[in-house]
Amino acid sequence: MKLQVVLPNETAGADPCQLAELARQAEDLGYDTAWLPDHLLPPGEYGPVYGGVLEPLVTLGWLAAATGRIRLGTSVLVLPLRSPFVVAKQVATLHSLSGGRLTMGVGIGWDEREFTALGADFGSRAARTDEAIALLRHLFEVGRGPFEGRWYGFEAGVFEPRPVGPVPVMTGGVTDAALRRAARCADVWQGVGLDPKAFGERLAYLRAHVGDRTVSPGTRLDWSAPNRTPDEAARIAEAFRGAGAEHLAVHFGAPDGYAHRMAAFARAARP
Repeated sequence: MKLQVVLPNETAGADPCQLAELARQAEDLGYDTAWLPDHLLPPGEYGPVYGGVLEPLVTLGWLAAATGRIRLGTSVLVLPLRSPFVVAKQVATLHSLSGGRLTMGVGIGWDEREFTALGADFGSRAARTDEAIALLRHLFEVGRGPFEGRWYGFEAGVFEPRPVGPVPVMTGGVTDAALRRAARCADVWQGVGLDPKAFGERLAYLRAHVGDRTVSPGTRLDWSAPNRTPDEAARIAEAFRGAGAEHLAVHFGAPDGYAHRMAAFARAARP
């Protein structure tokens, strides 16, 4: 099971150099991927509920220059709040600049107030996300028109840079609809808010719908409480491993003490 890290991007005014240093430390500790969250215009202050103070795709460019091996990704980019054409350009550029280390994590969003503030339609967000993923794959693989969809389309045009090799698509969520989307559209599925038993149940649902596609399953975990022990980390990592998780993405809370918790978890959780 690969260990991954969700970097802290919830504190306004935090030093961006600290994010780069944490990414380098995660790489040295053997973490497989560093993720960043996303919220464009949340209805409340940034913090434990709303992450993404620094725009994630721009920030991943900064982290790509600061690291050399660790994969980088968004967990998750709220795709229906953005133009998929612009996202495609950003993602393909980042994939190239990082040496093919980008995983494009996308989600449909959950807070209607944020959609309203940005003038986006909340009700159609799931269908628009599915179509946007199809458009992104078309631009990456074909690189020119036409593409005809209900919300997005173009007759003629040339897309570059076309990625050398695939850009993995990760989708999140734990509802039946989210798992069906992962089975249909994703290369990677990342659950959230699950204990090992619930993860195993959701994984069984995913596998029942995935058909002959391959979707790598994993989940996110919060590990921010200061009193959590290395033995507990080892037990929970082993429980998720036994439940079928191929990757475990961990958020270690506030920037203060983040590096220490990240290092302790890495030492304890490896078999």
